[in-house]
Amino acid sequence: MPSVIAYGCDDTTTQFHPLQIDIREPGEGEIYFDVAYAGICHSDIHAARGEWGPVSYPLVPGHEFVGTVAKVGPGVTTFKVGDRVGVGCMVGSCGTCEMCESDYEQWCTSTPGTLWTYRADAEGNPTTGGYSRGFTVREDFALHVPESLDFSACAPLLCAGITTYSPLKHYNVGPGSRVAILGMGGLGHVGVQIAKAMGADVSVISHGRSKEADARRFGADHFYATSEEGVLDSLRGSFDLILCTVSADGLDYAGYMAALRPYGVFVDVGLPTEPVSLPLRAFVNGGKSVAGSQIGGIAETQ
Repeated sequence: MPSVIAYGCDDTTTQFHPLQIDIREPGEGEIYFDVAYAGICHSDIHAARGEWGPVSYPLVPGHEFVGTVAKVGPGVTTFKVGDRVGVGCMVGSCGTCEMCESDYEQWCTSTPGTLWTYRADAEGNPTTGGYSRGFTVREDFALHVPESLDFSACAPLLCAGITTYSPLKHYNVGPGSRVAILGMGGLGHVGVQIAKAMGADVSVISHGRSKEADARRFGADHFYATSEEGVLDSLRGSFDLILCTVSADGLDYAGYMAALRPYGVFVDVGLPTEPVSLPLRAFVNGGKSVAGSQIGGIAETQ
């Protein structure tokens, strides 16, 4: 069992620091790879602080990372030593339930369900993530990273990328679609680029104007600051889809519902901490809907 350097924390208050962890040798159908780059997701910070439920420490987060295959276990058919590989938010599921067979492994309905890349229980052992020099994973939960992608920049596609791509694809965003990205943080930066690549007319809605230059550089056609008086009122009936990437409490949901065109959809990928009150009359008037989305399956991510 190889021992590698990782970055982790010992409790909810300590800083991340180097530590030594053991990584299992690749077994049947598994690969081991040397990690080259790992993205930092805000959910890693929430988990490290213990804000999203019980955590076993020391905790090694990281669920968007890429590297090069160094070893392959028996029976591996889709990877070879030297291949570029990536791992996202999950590393296992039953593979046989209706959701898994439909390529929605993130919604595995069997017990114990989807095995998350870290902070999950793998038969009594907590999983560790990609803030590590090495990682062993089932080949069917590893992604092939094309040579055409910048290795140093593609890790965020495995979380932020699929999180924003999946709902845009599901709701058939394309040329002629009018899309608003609510929030210009880690998810929003990627969502703008994907919506633009799909051919949509893309707006960014943010609280202030400090991120306007970034938004336009990444492809936004329009930018709106809700701190300015009357902005949401001016956007009534403007969008086919609003992708909400923020986790802030207290959003003006009535205002955003009004900003949708008939049969428009408000898709939430943020995680607010407080319950929200939704104006149902706003859904009825115009046939509008609210939906959620959680990452995407392995095939869709690939």
